[in-house]
Amino acid sequence: MAIMLSSFFGLFFLLALIKTFHKLWWIPTRIEYFMASQGIRGPSYRFVLGNAKEIHNMLKEAMSKPMSLSDAHNIFHKVQPNQEYWANMYGKNYLQWLGTQPQLVITELELIKEVLNNKNRVYLKSGAQRFVKQLFGDGLVVTEGEKWDKLRKLANHFFHAENLKSMVPAMISSVEMMLERWKNYEGKEIEVFEEFRVLTSDVISKTAFGSSYLEGKKIFDMLRRLTFIVTMSFFKIKLPIISKFTKDEIESDMLEREISNSIMVMAKKREDKVMSGEEGNYGRDLLGGLMKAHHDADRKKQISMGDLITEVRSFYFAGQETTNSLLAWTVLLLAIHTDWQEEARKEAVNSFGEHNPTSDGISRLKVISQIINESTRLYPPVVAFSRHVEEEVRLGNLNLPAKMGLIISNLPLHLDPQIWGEDVLEFKPERFSEGVVKATNNNPAAVGGERPVGGKICAVSAGVGGDSLCSGSPPTTLCEELEFRQLCVHSGDFATATRDLHWQQLEIDMVGVCDGVRPTLTERDREGER
Repeated sequence: MAIMLSSFFGLFFLLALIKTFHKLWWIPTRIEYFMASQGIRGPSYRFVLGNAKEIHNMLKEAMSKPMSLSDAHNIFHKVQPNQEYWANMYGKNYLQWLGTQPQLVITELELIKEVLNNKNRVYLKSGAQRFVKQLFGDGLVVTEGEKWDKLRKLANHFFHAENLKSMVPAMISSVEMMLERWKNYEGKEIEVFEEFRVLTSDVISKTAFGSSYLEGKKIFDMLRRLTFIVTMSFFKIKLPIISKFTKDEIESDMLEREISNSIMVMAKKREDKVMSGEEGNYGRDLLGGLMKAHHDADRKKQISMGDLITEVRSFYFAGQETTNSLLAWTVLLLAIHTDWQEEARKEAVNSFGEHNPTSDGISRLKVISQIINESTRLYPPVVAFSRHVEEEVRLGNLNLPAKMGLIISNLPLHLDPQIWGEDVLEFKPERFSEGVVKATNNNPAAVGGERPVGGKICAVSAGVGGDSLCSGSPPTTLCEELEFRQLCVHSGDFATATRDLHWQQLEIDMVGVCDGVRPTLTERDREGER
């Protein structure tokens, strides 16, 4: 009997060893050989870890060094140092490894177009990754099929043009509050990045959830902390079971629960007002639309409370980070390029005078629109996004094996001289004077994929903020009242920076919010620059 048990356990151990060897070594080696036979090479696979440690070290080193204005807007080596290094070594498309997961990094425009077109629906969102679910749950950001259609329709209704028009007064109110607060700092330095964080948070709270920044502050703070933990741990290889008991995992689980509970409380307040007759309906904002769908009698249109929480959390996080990043970089660029600052001020004054901006008027601001487009090109809120294939797929001339991950990096396209010209690293908003197609040399895909569902509110928010900052009519004078010309660029928080970590582009398929190397005005940061 003892001999049989010993033989059984010996055989079991041998089979487990063979299976582990097959997964951790044989499959990666076979994929490397298969891709190399098609001309796709990359850094060698490291047992268990893949290239995660190398990527982490490159990012850490890049973010440890301040970035000066003399770098001429070339942020590729800062936010994606691993991709810049390996693309130079192996070509525009190369193979890298995140643990045992193979990832084909694509920077070639034609292949990116094919993935974005996705005619046969074979390039799927990478929603199964734990870090994506921690930040965005299982909603519009990561879902596919019928559920995606249902959530997309709800979001589109909220972002309808008429709804956006009704949001402008709330946006103006938030900007005016910020500018009034800035009067107290006249002649002093201002941390504009944090100021815009408060501004965008307040705008989102008011327009989407009928609350204020202070009411939503707890959710924003918890999301920032969760983002920090998730980003810092992304390139760490986690061991099954054991990793669940680490400090970071325990804290992130706790934050997820608290964020969900806070959103549920917010939804319950809205529900109680309707049930008590205090309010006649759930409201026209995003929360109201989600609440209405949650209580819809038609089961096909109904969404769960989990879906509601996920969508609120996604919009809180993604809307705030992208708009904040856009405003901060635009202000930095205008502070450097005072000629464009003056052009923007003239346009704002000629369009609105001393009156508040309107939605229709904002859409006609040609100069400010060019400035925002150029700012987004040089400092895109999203620097990459991810997909994966479940079955063997042909992409261009390449055969991709099943389970292959795809990292589509759009930042190199934003800085490609073949698309934008030899002045690609210069701030030249006039390149957009005849539209995106002309600016990109007939390659509009070079500025990104499908339009984010929240792109319109981001554009309107930035337009209101940009107009108010540039108009020069009291109290909106930007560089005459405050010294903004002594800006520097600092490496920023390693976690809220780079985000060259593959989340989904807001609706999006967002992989990374690049607010990283951020504009700042503090003396502490200037000391670091020196």
